[in-house]
Amino acid sequence: MLSESRRERLIKFCQDLIRIPSLSGEEKGVAQRIAQEMESLGYDKVEFDRYGNVIGTVVLGKGGRKILFEGHMDHVGISDMSKWSVDPYGAQIKDGKIYGRGSTDMKGNLSAMVLAAAFVKEDLAGELDGEINVAGCVHEECFEGVASEEIAKISRPDCVVIGEPSGLTLKRGQRGRAEVVLETYGKNAHSSNPSVGINAIKKMTKALLAIEDGFMPKRHPVLGEGILEVTDIISYPYPGASVVPDRCRCTFDRRLLEGEVKDEVLEQVKDLLSVVERDDPQFRYKVSLAVGEDRCYTGEPIIAERFAPGWIFPEDHPFVVAALEGLRSVGQHPQISHYYFCTNGSYYAGKANIPTVGFGGSLETLAHVDDEYIEIEHLQKACEGYFGISRGALLAKEVK
Repeated sequence: MLSESRRERLIKFCQDLIRIPSLSGEEKGVAQRIAQEMESLGYDKVEFDRYGNVIGTVVLGKGGRKILFEGHMDHVGISDMSKWSVDPYGAQIKDGKIYGRGSTDMKGNLSAMVLAAAFVKEDLAGELDGEINVAGCVHEECFEGVASEEIAKISRPDCVVIGEPSGLTLKRGQRGRAEVVLETYGKNAHSSNPSVGINAIKKMTKALLAIEDGFMPKRHPVLGEGILEVTDIISYPYPGASVVPDRCRCTFDRRLLEGEVKDEVLEQVKDLLSVVERDDPQFRYKVSLAVGEDRCYTGEPIIAERFAPGWIFPEDHPFVVAALEGLRSVGQHPQISHYYFCTNGSYYAGKANIPTVGFGGSLETLAHVDDEYIEIEHLQKACEGYFGISRGALLAKEVK
């Protein structure tokens, strides 16, 4: 399936994407390069949506069932260039690895998806009926699943493959993620006379202790425990020079299990704080979900609550079985597991209930690290795997 010329094209295309910086909101150059490659490969359609997602379509035979391969184009920033031993945007090849920011997360697998769909058409057009869509998504690092909804409106997939790194295992689920905001309120006063004010930080201290002592995480037999972990705290006014603060705000990272919904998550925190309300008549607070807002490279605003649901499909789900059979058809025999981090699958599976799996080269632990890389062997196996999953999904009797 992967001839020498195809391997060379895959490696070069992956390097091209790595060499184009694409922080969230700055993905235009990568999107244009992907569109160029799709057109060169003979995709039947290449289009952009209002957010700047790029979606390519390959039609096989009479058309029919639609499978979507989705990968994000954005990457996290580089906090300290001195910690890199290579140019983060150089795409240097060393010891069988391609180095660079976004190589694992996830330009390697995205490049493999783009080429795999074209190879399916070249090799199997006479054997398959269906449609393969490949999408490069914007703003995943900041808004898991938000831009994905626009992709789904265009592609209308019957099943989805998320290309996040999986170590070449087949992922059937993930925990979700919410950002829960807790604010406590007080009354300003000069700090030399605090008794006439109400210190919002002290109220927050009571709240944090109540949450720490009272939170009882649910447990899923596969996904593990739900998590509620405080990640930041700030008081207002800040800096508080000689002022008793009248507001304090903290954020919690809440890792979600399958089926946990917004109201349940917020009510759980409120229940934990009821004891503080009972014992302190001056305790006033608000619990909500954080709201993120940014602007896409197209100029389109992107706004959403920070809530990405968890999801999981059983091992005997038709699409999981079809994907596994497809991987076996190209000589791969992966374990079935689940992601530990959050992905765009939170929209497709968690919100839209579209059968979804994850598969990709490289390891989850190599995402966001200094000297990030993807092994060329993994890059090639990812491409072969997407080829196999396409065949498995389009030949299966059902995927839902």
